[in-house]
Amino acid sequence: MGSKADLIVGLQWGDEGKGKIVDHMAQSYDYVCRFAGGHNAGHTIVIDGRKYALHLIPSGVLNLKAKNIVGNGVVLSPKDFIKEMMQFDDLEGRLFLSDKAHVLLPYHAHIDQAREQMKGDKAIGTTGKGIGPAYGDKVARHGHRLGEILDPEKLTEKIVEYFALNKPLFNAMGVAAPEKEVLLAEIQSYKEVLGKYITDTTQMMWHILDEGKTILLEGAQGTMLDIDHGTYPYVTSSSTVSAGACIGLGINPKDIGKVTGIAKAYCTRVGNGPFPSEDKGQEGDLLRKNGHEFGTTTGRPRRCGWFDAVAMRHAVRINGVDQVALMKLDVLDGLKEVKVCVAYEVDGKEIHYVPYDLEDVKPLYRSFPGWEKTEGIRVFDDLPDTAKSYIEALEEMIGTEVGIISTSPEREDTIIR
Repeated sequence: MGSKADLIVGLQWGDEGKGKIVDHMAQSYDYVCRFAGGHNAGHTIVIDGRKYALHLIPSGVLNLKAKNIVGNGVVLSPKDFIKEMMQFDDLEGRLFLSDKAHVLLPYHAHIDQAREQMKGDKAIGTTGKGIGPAYGDKVARHGHRLGEILDPEKLTEKIVEYFALNKPLFNAMGVAAPEKEVLLAEIQSYKEVLGKYITDTTQMMWHILDEGKTILLEGAQGTMLDIDHGTYPYVTSSSTVSAGACIGLGINPKDIGKVTGIAKAYCTRVGNGPFPSEDKGQEGDLLRKNGHEFGTTTGRPRRCGWFDAVAMRHAVRINGVDQVALMKLDVLDGLKEVKVCVAYEVDGKEIHYVPYDLEDVKPLYRSFPGWEKTEGIRVFDDLPDTAKSYIEALEEMIGTEVGIISTSPEREDTIIR
């Protein structure tokens, strides 16, 4: 009897705290698989006070029994991946990289930064790590796949040729062509470290599903950053929604089991682009301070605001969410009132869906009484009544149950309902 793969997906603009839940759930899975994004994503996981920063390696790495797969939908920077591997010393036999994942090389980051600079105040606010240009190369059909690093000479030739063909374009951006010998040495060094981990992960996924293994699929970023369904063009360059897991790992929709959506009890966004429930006043500052809202990958302060039930309902539907994990409830501790965006106003009209463009949307709020303390609580009934009412109201608004509640960054401070 085959198994199904359970899925974790971000429901907001990323940074929802997926790392903690993936880590929490990964303890009981045989395989944890990453299906999209690059090292622009980041999970910070705290175990016994020790912090781990994961950008590309699946969070199952912290469960010594789990095996970890990086799928074909990921763009992988060998340099950064190798650096991340240094945090662990037991990866052989439990880490597998798709030979079809696309390679992100240093010149992609140079292109990314040059483009953002050229846009001036119209910049998207990317992490500058080369994700967009790497995905751009993939879609334009002149990218390179991880399997190609197994033949460094051939890959070097292809890249040198690509720069020669596009010389005027690179000159205009001020991006220098890599030197052939330097590039060859770089790719050879990648092969030496990563060669033994590169494999056909599509076949592997099929085998482990057929064998009935337990599998957890780990999303990166959030639904509102999806290339198709997010706030375009202020989005990432991959499919961050649950359907992206099929494309990014080579499995079919029938292979997907339970979908857990991750959301904060409030809302944040990094970079530019529309954010209807953003609070630019004192309360937004307070959320940033209490929630330590600074990017795992960039250290940038995150924009903060209130829970957006309209965008959340959209995300729950598009991802087929079975349960929501509500993160960082404790960040709202001590507030007199807690607000929720329950509708948008567009051109004087009230709407209850996410429109084509969120740029000039005015949020309409409903207020809830606050509470003193939820931090560290591990049983739902022990929560303050006003916090319970807030969660129950959210469930009604978003159309699915809140099955997991996190009350601090620590692994054990988690309510499972």
